[in-house]
Amino acid sequence: MAPKKRDRQTPPKQPQRIKLGELLNPNHALVQLAHSINWATFEEQFEPLYDQEIGRPGLPTRLLVGLHYLKHLYDISDETVVYEFVENPYWQYFCGLEYFSHELPCHPTSLVKWRNRVGPDGVERMLQETLAAAQRSKALKPKEIKRVNVDTTVQEKAIAFPTDARLYHKARRALVRGAKRAGICLRQSYVRLGKRALTKQSRYAHAKQFKRARKQTKKLRTYLGRVLRDIQRKCPQPDEELQRLLEIATRIYTQQRHDKNKALRHL
Repeated sequence: MAPKKRDRQTPPKQPQRIKLGELLNPNHALVQLAHSINWATFEEQFEPLYDQEIGRPGLPTRLLVGLHYLKHLYDISDETVVYEFVENPYWQYFCGLEYFSHELPCHPTSLVKWRNRVGPDGVERMLQETLAAAQRSKALKPKEIKRVNVDTTVQEKAIAFPTDARLYHKARRALVRGAKRAGICLRQSYVRLGKRALTKQSRYAHAKQFKRARKQTKKLRTYLGRVLRDIQRKCPQPDEELQRLLEIATRIYTQQRHDKNKALRHL
């Protein structure tokens, strides 16, 4: 069932308790951020995700959204954000509580279930509102988000050295597969010998036995050249897909270390 629409925590029975807004520093970053975010937009966007008649009322939307903001802001786990919520009055005020609470806001698994409910689109909406709040508070200018710079330094890339042994091995395997699809019977596919040569090359290179490693690399290049010439002899007019493989394999076979416009991607 959808959460009940309430903007503030139910006032306690003890009249002597003071509201969090009167105790906290109004210049604190979380207090100012809480006033900048348009929390009502989340209730409007996420309310259709709940059934209006079945089940018990869900947790307040602002509480769940606020906990996720804190989770990513401080880079902590679901368990940590829930348990530290009890000890931090600024976190409670940010999540919409009016009076300090000594109880856990929810079970950590509730955050997981809520993320599954809203999905990637819901997380994207939270990010959009974060940027909008930063613009409203003039902490972020529109021109600063026109372009996004992504650091892919540690991202894996399917690029190899121009004369790398694996590149020769991949090119030969791609040609063998292409020849099989075209019904070409190769004189020899070098499947077993190529795998053995690549394994030896990797071990020699790891042991810094570079002379032996270069010998295995040369052997892999020889295997590639033999398969390449075998296909060209037996299929003078290949189809479009096989022709593309032949062109890339030829570039890999003939290119040198200092050549330009090298074929660097694995086939």
